[in-house]
Amino acid sequence: MKISILTLFPEMFKGPFDYSIIKRARNEKIVDIELINLRDFGIGKHKIVDDKPYGGGSGMILKVDVLDKAIKFIKNKNKTRKHKVILLSAQGKTFNQKLAKSYSRSDHIILISGHYEDYDTRIKEFIDDEISIGDFILTGGELPAMIITDCIIRLLPKVLKKGVTDNESFSEYLEFPQYTKPNIYKNLKVPEILKSGNHKKIKEWRLEKSIELTKKIRPDLLKKKDL
Repeated sequence: MKISILTLFPEMFKGPFDYSIIKRARNEKIVDIELINLRDFGIGKHKIVDDKPYGGGSGMILKVDVLDKAIKFIKNKNKTRKHKVILLSAQGKTFNQKLAKSYSRSDHIILISGHYEDYDTRIKEFIDDEISIGDFILTGGELPAMIITDCIIRLLPKVLKKGVTDNESFSEYLEFPQYTKPNIYKNLKVPEILKSGNHKKIKEWRLEKSIELTKKIRPDLLKKKDL
């Protein structure tokens, strides 16, 4: 898989992508992350990428012609791949684990990280998806791009041990409670069932606890389930 990130601040990505699981996935050629500087496609001597909005208003708007040129460049550079262009925007549908799994099956993802006030809305004619990471506003799309990239990469085959992502939170319910040594800590005990060695009973207990936790904390996740 290849992930291309279009951004005005490529240097912001150096730390998060150079450590831990993402670094290993890159080193093992499971994923190729490409950072593209939007400024390289700017207009004129000063490489202008934004302008004042028609009709007035505060802030600057990223130009549709600059963005379109950058997207075309990335696509042409990766002609043999099947592209999915994702605009990171507060107006987009909320990113979730289901989308992450869908994107993890893609060949080439292009993430557009906005900045300043907004995009020229005409850019939406040149994308496949518009995605938000939540109902709040950030200064730019760089942090959402990092989050989405991290979420996708850990779902790729061979990145994590087989089975690790099968029963995680949001796969179906919130994840069941987990425990490790010591057995007792400040009078807080590990449930006896988890030490029983009865894997069938443990599986049943975990499902029961997952459902209880989901009902308590995120009942909205159960709206489509008869529970």
